[in-house]
Amino acid sequence: MTHLLGIDTSTTATKALLIDEEGSVVAVAAAEYPFDSPNPGWTEQDPALFWNGTVQSICAVLAKAKISGKDVAAVGLTGQMHGMTLLDAHGEVIRPCILWNDQRTAQQCEFITTLVGAERVLQLTGNPILTGFTAPKIVWTREHEPENYARIAHILLPKDYVRYKLTGDFFSDVADSSGTSLFDVGKRRWSEEMLTALQISRVWLPEVTESPVASTKINADAAQATGLLAGTPIVAGGGDQAAQAVGAGIVREGTVAVTIGTSGVVFAQSDSYRVEPQGRLHAFCHAVPGKWHLMGVMLSAGGSFRWYRDALTSNESYDSLTQAAAEVTAGSEGLLFLPYLTGERTPHPDPHARGAFIGLSIRHTKPHLTRAVIEGVTFGLRDSLELMRALGVPTQQVRASGGGAKSEMWRQILADIFNAEIVTVNSTEGAAYGAALLAGVGAGIYPSVEAAADRAIRITGAHQPARDTDLYADYYARYRALYPALKAEFAALAKIISPLGD
Repeated sequence: MTHLLGIDTSTTATKALLIDEEGSVVAVAAAEYPFDSPNPGWTEQDPALFWNGTVQSICAVLAKAKISGKDVAAVGLTGQMHGMTLLDAHGEVIRPCILWNDQRTAQQCEFITTLVGAERVLQLTGNPILTGFTAPKIVWTREHEPENYARIAHILLPKDYVRYKLTGDFFSDVADSSGTSLFDVGKRRWSEEMLTALQISRVWLPEVTESPVASTKINADAAQATGLLAGTPIVAGGGDQAAQAVGAGIVREGTVAVTIGTSGVVFAQSDSYRVEPQGRLHAFCHAVPGKWHLMGVMLSAGGSFRWYRDALTSNESYDSLTQAAAEVTAGSEGLLFLPYLTGERTPHPDPHARGAFIGLSIRHTKPHLTRAVIEGVTFGLRDSLELMRALGVPTQQVRASGGGAKSEMWRQILADIFNAEIVTVNSTEGAAYGAALLAGVGAGIYPSVEAAADRAIRITGAHQPARDTDLYADYYARYRALYPALKAEFAALAKIISPLGD
């Protein structure tokens, strides 16, 4: 039997996942590792952890499946985006990888935006310059670690460092490269304009292909380390969000993914290159060749529900809370919740935004508060959906996943607030599963990414908008008015709490 291997290099672990040709999961293994925070707001990781985790997880998943490397037709790669891994001319790591959630580069973001121009940056890269992205990290290294900067011969994203260790070659893909602020997202190639403006050498960057392309092969050293067969094709893969979308079947325009984990993500395929005029949505190349995607991110989605449970309910079970909240009428009798517990990203990129209950009365009970939290998070996710609709992206069907989507009540609230069909699918393994499907396309097992998703992914449940849709439309209008009304007060409170801006 032919198997396909997906490798996901995340912040906390590397996962290896094997599927068969029908898309059924055969085995999964993971190797965990830590990350470092040498200064407040900094996050770094030794790239050796990526490689050691890859070797361990591949060996473990082959053993679990009781197969050998000769049974693996191809390997697909995915992983955390934006991380800066620097290699010297000998292929040796220069310094720890600066990760996606590192916050040290605010000044460099301002410098790049001023240098190139905010509007031009959006046109070229599809996004504003953000602290998590790769380009400001490179500029930071030049300014603060000139001795390391002088040694640079290669700049790789985390999963592409794993590719280098597996093959000895330097390749990336259009989806992951879109998150560097150095990529012309519309033209699907490195941006000479951005590179020239920042004085970053093009030869430092890897060759870029579409995600399903089998760009290189396992070499002899990696074969000995992992148990894979030398010559096994390595498919380009994609960043974790694009690969996860493939794994959920978001491979055609009109289908949207909403993921309710600690954070919340709304992801939609776009057949054309669309950029939100104010940069409130991410615009990246998709892992589907010739397609793009738009993405909105809420910082505290399921995280808001967890905070509510831990802080206000004595750790009552989620099921118990939602069962009681289901007895409350839609709108929680006029109680609204702002889910900005850790600031916000989409549509309000405001680190000072904070959470709030609005409209509390003596009639409100714990079930009212529970339902208001769920409704408030869903209203916030709808903000991203509305930005997509305003750009002309069709949103007929929404595929829900993550911890929040396990609740039938929450799925119905999603359907009513989004005014869209909400479905669940059989795939639950996330980005590694999508990487394995991409590997199948590169190996010729599936003729296209769309065909791979059609063969492997099935709908397991559906919720239609019901009687509360019109009522929620009225409440959503009130929800949208709250942040503009409170924005100045959030900023004023931040100055009182931290007058020096720390």
